[in-house]
Amino acid sequence: MSTAEVVAIGAVTDRPLDLAAHEAAVADRRAGAVVSFQGVVRDHDHGRVVTRLEYEGHPTAERVLREVAAEVAADPEVYAVAVSHRIGPLEIGEVALVAAVSTAHRAAGFAACARLVDEVKARLPIWKRQVFADGAEEWVNCP
Repeated sequence: MSTAEVVAIGAVTDRPLDLAAHEAAVADRRAGAVVSFQGVVRDHDHGRVVTRLEYEGHPTAERVLREVAAEVAADPEVYAVAVSHRIGPLEIGEVALVAAVSTAHRAAGFAACARLVDEVKARLPIWKRQVFADGAEEWVNCP
């Protein structure tokens, strides 16, 4: 049984995300590694200029986020997990996703953080509307 702690800071929120707060939340005296990730809104997608994004989340999004975090935290090499995702309008350069994990060693930390981000992106019921410079828009991950 893992002794990992699941820490959800902000979880699914319309407020700006704080990487340092996520890293602090997973701090553990046993940890030799704290690995974190920030997903940042970029100004392009598939060769098109993006001017802004808007994220919409299903009411179950926070529950799913916590389930994913708990699954990663169940790994006996993981000490703590913190993850949050933004919803609402975001400008270029703003942070949409923050994830942090602590482990004893860097390889386990990188693997756990990558798994956390991959699972959040695959399973979280959040959809992204991209607005392009030409005025066109596109929904991504929309069923």
